[in-house]
Amino acid sequence: MTSYPLLLKQLWHTPLANAANQEIVYRDQLRLSYRQVYDRIGRFGAALAAYGLQQNDVIAVMDHDSHRYLECYFAIPMYGATLMTVNTKLTPTQIAYTLNHSRASMLLLHADFIPIIESIHAELPGIQKYIVMADETAVPQSILQFDNEYECWLADQKDGFNFGDFDENTRATTFYTTGTTGVPKGVYYTHRQLVLHTLAAGMALTAPAAQQRFHSEDVYMPLTPMFHVHAWGIPYIVTLLGIKQVYPGRYAPDMLLRLIREEQVTCSHCVPTLLKMILTAAQAAGVDLRGWKVVIGGSALPQVLARQALEMGIDCFAGYGLSETAPILTLAQLNATAQDPMTDDTLAKLCCAGRAIPLVDLQIVDEVMQSQAHDGQSSGEIVARAPWLTHGYLDNTEASAALWRGDYLHTQDIGTMDSNGYLYITDRLKDVIKVAGEWVSSLELENALTQVIGVKEVAVIGVPDKRWGECPLALLIVDNNLFKESAAQEQVRLFVDRGSIPKHALLTQFKQVENIIKTSVGKIDKKALRAEYAVAQ
Repeated sequence: MTSYPLLLKQLWHTPLANAANQEIVYRDQLRLSYRQVYDRIGRFGAALAAYGLQQNDVIAVMDHDSHRYLECYFAIPMYGATLMTVNTKLTPTQIAYTLNHSRASMLLLHADFIPIIESIHAELPGIQKYIVMADETAVPQSILQFDNEYECWLADQKDGFNFGDFDENTRATTFYTTGTTGVPKGVYYTHRQLVLHTLAAGMALTAPAAQQRFHSEDVYMPLTPMFHVHAWGIPYIVTLLGIKQVYPGRYAPDMLLRLIREEQVTCSHCVPTLLKMILTAAQAAGVDLRGWKVVIGGSALPQVLARQALEMGIDCFAGYGLSETAPILTLAQLNATAQDPMTDDTLAKLCCAGRAIPLVDLQIVDEVMQSQAHDGQSSGEIVARAPWLTHGYLDNTEASAALWRGDYLHTQDIGTMDSNGYLYITDRLKDVIKVAGEWVSSLELENALTQVIGVKEVAVIGVPDKRWGECPLALLIVDNNLFKESAAQEQVRLFVDRGSIPKHALLTQFKQVENIIKTSVGKIDKKALRAEYAVAQ
């Protein structure tokens, strides 16, 4: 009997057999069937061969969320090359670093990003070929020497490509962390890892009886950039399920709402800031979002935002993972006996990190790697093992060793776990605030303050204090017609009296700001905020 390697190409067997005519939609511009997309993937492989690309070559992509990106997700790894997804939100200098560090030799480039590459092309000696992607028929003029336009490149290949078998441990993808600490670090995944993540996360997402679940009749639209951690791995899952997929291109509220309404989108995933933007736009436009299911990750899901979504008929729940974990580790799915989402306890569960998906070994440990009790009180660092976690950082043995200290992947997150396996993240190791020797969770404070009338957005950081060592500083974007600082102070006192946060949280200072700095993937950049406000009080 010959071996059956776990390669990404295997994910296509079931949808081609069972859902070959299912649709994959790009904005309001293009409709393709699964069969047509798979044929295009075959021509993609033939085009790579015609251009002399070799197995293990690195091929980089800069595009919006599109059918083209989905084709890259499969064709490049299936060819035996490595897909490098470029974080288009990084600075040009950082983008140049990641392209050079990854040793990319080819770049597939959407026309919108031509100016970025033009500004750094002299620093990219390794890029030997450029393929431009354009939504319009005309290719923009550029100082870059384009080898072809994507659609013409595929059309030039009359025949498909025979994607053969090879070692399932071949590297399939690489991408870079956002670089809030030093230069961006490259993580990488093999075919075997991505297939196992697809199977385990897919099993978890489809397991519940009613809510917090995806199924074969859903319509999927990603709202997480496809350059970021494989769009949480969901495109691989929904392709295997054979469900309708809708790709929105450049994110714009009007287009997103239009696609949700007209294509009857039922499942998505995004960060809290994007969910808030969509809810606000939907209310202003009178768009009904009932029946939409959305997984929230990237940062903590505020309970006030979750409640707003639930009241609008949205099945909203949290998930948790890292760039280093492919990414899904946990999902906040409820037991069938606890499906009333409006109770405080149930809402807290929907907003927590959730429970481990299949094959994930999740532990809470102290400084010497001793496991802590799963009692909802004992806290420590969250560490994990699973067959798809990155083996390390590309060409960075020191950081890789620290990541895998004690044979577990260290998340750098602090949390607790209750007796039912629900994980609650209380802070990042680097974000927890030490006031007079007592730890104060910035996330718990943020959750409390988001519930204050008039607060639109909040970030809590620790700032130096001559007396206490550190004190919490709450940066608030507010509606001046509604917000009162006294109400914020009273809210903190209420949470202290409940025992939800330590008494030293009463030392929190408040500052109203116009904006709160975000990272390239929409997370609050607390390192930048600490640098900006790090003046001893």
